[in-house]
Amino acid sequence: MRFYTILFLLTIKAAFAQYNPDFTDYKTEAERKWADSVYNSMSFEERVGQLFMVAAYSNKDAAHEQEVEKLVKDYKVGGLIFFQGGPVRQAKLTNRYQAAAKTPLFIGIDGEWGLSMRLDSTYRYPWNMTLGAVQDMRLIEKMGEQMGMQSHRMGIHFNFAPVLDINVNPENPIIGNRSFGEDKENVTERALALMKGLQSQGVYATGKHFPGHGDTASDSHYSLPYLPFTEERLRNLEFYPYKKLFKEGLASIMVAHLNVPSIEATENYPTSLSYNVITNIVKNEMGYDGLIFTDALNMKGASNYMQPGEIDLEAFLAGNDVLLFAENVPLAIDKFKEAYANRVLSEQRLAYSVKKILAYKYRAGLNKYEPIEMKHLYSDLNDYVYDDLNYQLYENAVTVFKNDDNILPVRSLVNEKIAYIKMGDADNDDFIEKLQAYADITILEEESLPLYKQKLKDVTKVIIGFHKADGAWKNHNFKQEELNWIQAIAKEKPVILAAFVKPYALMQIKDFSNIKSVVLAYQNNTIAETVATEVIFGAVGAKGKLPVSINSMYKVNTGIDTQTVNRLGFTTPGNAGMDAAKLTQIDLIAQKAIDGNMTPGLQVLVARNGKVVYQKSYGYHTYDKDTKVSNADTYDVASLTKILSTLPHVMQLYDKGKIKMDAKLGDMLAEFKNSDKKDIILKDMLLHQARLQPWMPFYVATLDSTNHPSQKYYRDTYSEEFPNQVAEMLYLRKDYPDTIVQRIADSKLLAEKKYRYSDFTFILLKTYLERLNKKSLAVLSDEAFYKPLGAAHTTYNPLRKWDMSLIPPTEVDNYFRYQTIQGYVHDMGAAMEDGVGGHAGLFSNSLDVAKIMQMYLNGGEYGGHRFFSQETFDIFNTCYGCEEGNRRGLGLDKPQIENPGPTCDCVSKSSFGHTGFTGTMAWADPVNGVVYVFLSNRTYPEAKENKLSKENIREDIQKIIQDAVIK
Repeated sequence: MRFYTILFLLTIKAAFAQYNPDFTDYKTEAERKWADSVYNSMSFEERVGQLFMVAAYSNKDAAHEQEVEKLVKDYKVGGLIFFQGGPVRQAKLTNRYQAAAKTPLFIGIDGEWGLSMRLDSTYRYPWNMTLGAVQDMRLIEKMGEQMGMQSHRMGIHFNFAPVLDINVNPENPIIGNRSFGEDKENVTERALALMKGLQSQGVYATGKHFPGHGDTASDSHYSLPYLPFTEERLRNLEFYPYKKLFKEGLASIMVAHLNVPSIEATENYPTSLSYNVITNIVKNEMGYDGLIFTDALNMKGASNYMQPGEIDLEAFLAGNDVLLFAENVPLAIDKFKEAYANRVLSEQRLAYSVKKILAYKYRAGLNKYEPIEMKHLYSDLNDYVYDDLNYQLYENAVTVFKNDDNILPVRSLVNEKIAYIKMGDADNDDFIEKLQAYADITILEEESLPLYKQKLKDVTKVIIGFHKADGAWKNHNFKQEELNWIQAIAKEKPVILAAFVKPYALMQIKDFSNIKSVVLAYQNNTIAETVATEVIFGAVGAKGKLPVSINSMYKVNTGIDTQTVNRLGFTTPGNAGMDAAKLTQIDLIAQKAIDGNMTPGLQVLVARNGKVVYQKSYGYHTYDKDTKVSNADTYDVASLTKILSTLPHVMQLYDKGKIKMDAKLGDMLAEFKNSDKKDIILKDMLLHQARLQPWMPFYVATLDSTNHPSQKYYRDTYSEEFPNQVAEMLYLRKDYPDTIVQRIADSKLLAEKKYRYSDFTFILLKTYLERLNKKSLAVLSDEAFYKPLGAAHTTYNPLRKWDMSLIPPTEVDNYFRYQTIQGYVHDMGAAMEDGVGGHAGLFSNSLDVAKIMQMYLNGGEYGGHRFFSQETFDIFNTCYGCEEGNRRGLGLDKPQIENPGPTCDCVSKSSFGHTGFTGTMAWADPVNGVVYVFLSNRTYPEAKENKLSKENIREDIQKIIQDAVIK
C-alpha cells in the first residue's frame, strides 16, 4: 500500500514538475556560458550527482576518506558538508577531494557560531541567543564578515547559518540557544546582519529551518515534530524573517523536516518533501529563487518516512535543489534514472536545479578553482582581531534585568566585605580571578546552608555565580537545593546573581523579589566571566537586553543600562588601539631575562586608555623552578613604594592646603630643627636636590664583631621592647627607627645643590606622615588608597596576610639577616622600621600597581573616588629642573634628559613613574594613555650584579609597548 501511495504522490508532483521554468537567473553572460558548457558536457548521471551534498569528516579513518573520494570520483557528487574534525585535516581532505572532482565541489559546514561548531582549533563566537541580547547590529554583521573570512580561508562556500527560527518555546530541545530569541523583529534584525556579513566575503548564507523550528517540542533528528499552527500564524510569525531576508538577497535556505498540517495536507508528511511548501509557498508565493537545501536526509524526521533513494527523489520533486546528507547516492541516482525513464522527472526540472547549482559555483569562483593554501592556516583562522570582536560582543550582550537600589555597579569598596559563592558544576576560575582583581573577595565553599549563613554574618554583599558547562545543548538547570539556598541567602544579605547560563535556566527562579540584582552573561567562558565582573564593578556598563522572556516577570527586550565608575577594565590590545602581534615580542625579552639568569621570574602588565590589554607572568619564584609565577603573586616593589604609598599622601596634603612646597624640614620634624638641614624645603626634597646623602647602611651599626645581628639590638622573639620584625625570628629594638631619623639629621650634607637621588626624603616623609596622623604608614595607605582602589593585593608585611608561597623571595642574605628573605622587605632600612618604609617595604602585584598608576593618569580619580585634584597632580608631574639637568618631578621620576635613564627614551616628556632595586618598574604616559608595570625579583639569590639593568630588559619591553601603539 505504501508503494502505491508514494507512486501516486510522485505522479502528481511530476505533473507539476513539468511546468518548472528554465533557470535564467544568471548574473553575467560569462556565468551563463560556463554553466551551459559544463551542463552540456555532463552525462545524465553526472547531472544528478550535482544535486547531492554528502557528509564528510576529517576525524574519521582512511576507509571513510576512501568512501567519500569514491562518491566524488565515480558518482560526481556536487558537494560535501563537513562535520567534526580539525581545520588542517579538513583543508587537506578538501584539496584531495577537489582534485578528484571532475566539476569543482561545493563545500558546506554548519558554523552557526563559527567553524568551531564543527572543528577543533578554530575560533568560537557567542551563540545566537547571546547575540540576541546585543543591540548593535554592526557588531553582528562584523561577526558575519569574520566568519565569512574564515570559511573562505577554508575553501568553504556555504555556512549553514543564520538560524531564522523564532524560539517561542522554552522547552525546544534542539533550537534553544541556536536562535536569536523569541521576538520576530529581533531575530530578523540579527539574522540579516549576520547574513550580510557572511555574504560580503563571498560565502553563501543559508537561512534555516524553514518553515520554522522554533516552536517544537521534539527534535527532528529523532522524530517528526508536529506544528499544529494555522497558516495565518505561520505567515505572520515563522515566515517573517524569511520574507525580509529574501528581499535582502539571502543566497539559500534549508527546509526542515516538520509535520505542519496547515500547509501540507498529507498526514505526517515532512515539509522537506512537500511540493506545496517548497514549490508553491517558497518559490511561487514568496518569490524565492535562491538555492534550496533539504535538511539532512539521514535525520529521523525524514528518513522514517521513506527509504534512501526514494526520499532523495521525493525531496527533489518537491522543489529542493540540493539534497543534503544523502545516505545512499548510488541508489538515489538509480531512482532518478527510473523516474526519468518513467517521465516522472523531466529534463527541464533537472536542468533548472543543476544549472542553478553551476551558476552558484561560478559565483563562488569555482570556475577557476584553486586549492587551499596550507601555510599559516591555523594562525589565519585564529587571528588576534577575532578576540577584539568577541570582547565587544560580550560587552554588548551581558544583561542586567534587575538592579534594586542601584546596587550595580558596586561603587565604594571602603566598607565592603564581599563574599562569593559558587553554584553549578562548571569551571569558575576565571570569574574568581577577575572578582579578586577588583576587590578583596572571600571565597566560600560550604556543604550546608547553616554553614554558609554562619560565614556570611559580617558580609555586606554576596555574589552568587551560577556556572554550567558552556555547551549549546547542555543542561543548565539549577538543582532544587541551589534554588532554595539562593532564596534563603537573599533574604538575609544583598545578593548579586551572576548567571553564566542560557536565559531559560533562570525560569526556574519563580520569585526574584529578594535578589537585588541579576547579571546574565549567557555563557561560561573567560570573556563572559570577565565582562560580567566588569559590569559588577563598573569598569563597563551593561548594555544587553533579554532575547527571551523570563517567566512573566521580565519580558523580552528588558535590560538595564548600568553606569561605569572609571575602574580599570580588561580588553584586547586591538580594542585599545595596540598591535597584539607586536606585544607578543615581550615574551622573547622576558625569556631572555630568565634564560640569562637576570631574574628567576617576572610579571608584566600593559594597560591603555583604562583597559588592561596584556597581563602575563613568566618563570618561577626561584631558579629551582618549584613554583611558577602567577598574576596573583606579590612582589617586593622596592622604591616603587615611594610613589605607590608615600607620595599620594603628600599630594593629598598639598591638595587640601595642609602642606606647601616651601615647608621646611626643621618645621616638619623636630630632629631637624637645630640641624644644618632645617631650612631644606619640601620641594627640593621631592626633586632630589636637597643635598641629602643617597643612602646609608643603617644596619651595619647594629652588627656585632662577627658581622651578625648584635644582642644589643635584636632578639629572636617578639616583645614590647623588641617589636620591629626585621626577618624570620629577628626583632629590632623599638627605639631604633627614631635612631634612623636622628642619623639622617646628623649625616653630612652634600657639598653642592644638584640632582642626587636619595632615599632619605621618603624615609623622613614617612616619619612626618605617621606623626601627623598618629597612624602607621601601612594603615594610612590601606585606608586612604588601597581599600578605595580595590588594591587588595598591596600591603606592607605580606606574611601577616598571606601565605609565603604567594611571595617570591628577594635574596639569600649572608651579610645581615643570614636567611632567605621571603615575605620580608629586602631593603635593610625599611626592614628595620618593622617592614614599613616610606622609601621601600611595599608588596604588590602588577594589577594593583596599575590601578595606582591609572589613578595618577586619571588626574587623581579612580573608581568614582577623588583622591586629589588634576591640578595637584599636574604640579607634581612637572619637571622643574630640566634645564639644569634634573629630570625629576615632585617625587615622580621622569624620562631621561640624556641617556642613560629609567626609560626607553621613547616615551613622552609628560610621562612619569619609578623604578625599584629589586627589578621593578611602573610607568605611565598621559599622551598615549599607556600604563606599564614590570615586577621581578632580580636580586635573588644575590643582589650584587644588576644584569637586568645592564641588559635594558625593562626598557626594551617598554620600547615594544610604545611601538605597539597604533598611531
